[in-house]
Amino acid sequence: MTLLDALFGSSAMDEVFSDEARLQRMLDFEAALAKAEAACGVIPATAAQTIASKCKGNLVDAVALANATALALNPAIPLVKQLTALVAKDDAEAARFVHWGATSQDVNDTGLVLQIRQAFDLLEADLESLRDSLIQLAQKYRSTPIAGHTLMQHALPTTFGVKVAGWLDAMNRHRERLAQTRKRVLVLQFGGAVGTLAALKGKGLPVAQALATELQLELPVAPWHAQHDRVAEVAVTLGLCVGTLGKIARDISLHMQTEIAEVFEPTGEGRGGSSTMPQKRNPVTAGVVLSAATRVPGLVSTMLSAMVQEDERGLGNWHAEWETLPQIFRLTGGALHQMATIVPRLKIDAERMRRNLDATHGLIYAEGVAMALGNHMGKSAAHTLVESASRQARESGKHLREVLAQTKTVTEHLTSADLDQLFAPENYLGAAKEFADRVIAASRSEK
Repeated sequence: MTLLDALFGSSAMDEVFSDEARLQRMLDFEAALAKAEAACGVIPATAAQTIASKCKGNLVDAVALANATALALNPAIPLVKQLTALVAKDDAEAARFVHWGATSQDVNDTGLVLQIRQAFDLLEADLESLRDSLIQLAQKYRSTPIAGHTLMQHALPTTFGVKVAGWLDAMNRHRERLAQTRKRVLVLQFGGAVGTLAALKGKGLPVAQALATELQLELPVAPWHAQHDRVAEVAVTLGLCVGTLGKIARDISLHMQTEIAEVFEPTGEGRGGSSTMPQKRNPVTAGVVLSAATRVPGLVSTMLSAMVQEDERGLGNWHAEWETLPQIFRLTGGALHQMATIVPRLKIDAERMRRNLDATHGLIYAEGVAMALGNHMGKSAAHTLVESASRQARESGKHLREVLAQTKTVTEHLTSADLDQLFAPENYLGAAKEFADRVIAASRSEK
């Protein structure tokens, strides 16, 4: 474990993409291949049993494998050599059938697919946890007024519930994308040297089906040696998810600013402090998630660039995927886990949200007033009048309602009671609560 592992990743995801796990998933392929070929009468059943018994990571010399990989350009070649030697110690005849009819890309890519399956299980668990917390938060604050912001400025009143519902709605789409991507990527890669399975002499397709069944993967209509849209799609899907997590983190950090102080990450011993300022309460999780949202897009770009592979085996571009995709998973898994952990513990100050609505002395209600006046004098004229009143309010330091109440053109159409209604945030929330309810209902129906 390195100094920053616990900060940017998650131990569970790190384990999925550890060297030990990569090695074992490749050996799982070799064991399943031997069993599938025995079932199809390609190799003796006794040979398959011996091969499978040696497909255990702890039997492999990992240091020797790493050194040999630097010379072979991929780990499958020296791994097969070590496995063959292990099998030969017990059964020289069985050793002849190790890796029978397969190629190194079959081992590497199917091993990766097996890792992706485990990683998706972790992501989906945290995603469901986060969705549950967002549903509860959106429901609780569906009617709580808060200042909406556009271009970093106060705009109109909205509700905190509908803001959370926006986060939730996006996470619902990521849930759907993960499910769709899972279906497309969890497929076997098995084609032999150039994707024809020629070495299996007419039994290639039966062996491929048996191998897919053994590994509980789907059998694609054809091998995908140099067609890596599947793994690129995984990267893009995770990149989109991290982007939304970053958006949520950005919103939390903005509303945690001293001047706003409406939403707070949970506190705890050693959490969010400063080495010099005792009073600090920093948005720690937001910082971690935003770090992932900054780093992942560049890694996704690498995966997209790696799609351009030569003929039946890529040179360099295929190899560029091997460390890049695990990094994307690691950062995504860490960000998602962190967000799923803090959202149910967020501290919400609804009273501060209410007070902040009047930070601009009524200017946040300008559109509502303009629309009400527009019913009497037309939209354009009303907009110009309220724009002028807003400018006067800013320059004089007066509340907008006071300026409007002293404007004859306004009082000709709007009574004092009318103005009171227009300067109450709950009267200008539009369909905010209904939108929140719609997202909540849709989220619950997907469970």
